[in-house]
Amino acid sequence: MATLYRGFSTINRNKKFRITDIELVKQDLLNHFSIRKGERLMNPNFGTIIWGVLFDPLDDYTEQLVLDDVKNIVGYDPRVSLTNINLVEQDKGLLIQIDLTFLATNEATSMSLQFDSDSLTITTGSVY
Repeated sequence: MATLYRGFSTINRNKKFRITDIELVKQDLLNHFSIRKGERLMNPNFGTIIWGVLFDPLDDYTEQLVLDDVKNIVGYDPRVSLTNINLVEQDKGLLIQIDLTFLATNEATSMSLQFDSDSLTITTGSVY
């Protein structure tokens, strides 16, 4: 199959800067989740609210805010569709697991987003 989307990333790459298709989409989502809402110049609605509620009690209201924010961010990208979200409170932050479908090829994949203090750790699942 021909490459549908092309981009580049210097994160975690050893002289390989080009990324394509689902890996590019994941990197774009990672970039979106890495930015606090209001930090992007000329686009204050870009980014996530999760950094601002990380240490708030995870009650029903806060949980719904986070889930809605994840849905909005994934919905911002027309290349994927969100199939499932799982939110887990952890000692120092939140673990958000999302299942996605790459619409161009109907491939399913997953990402785990670990929000912890000032860092964001992403683990991506395999495409299946």
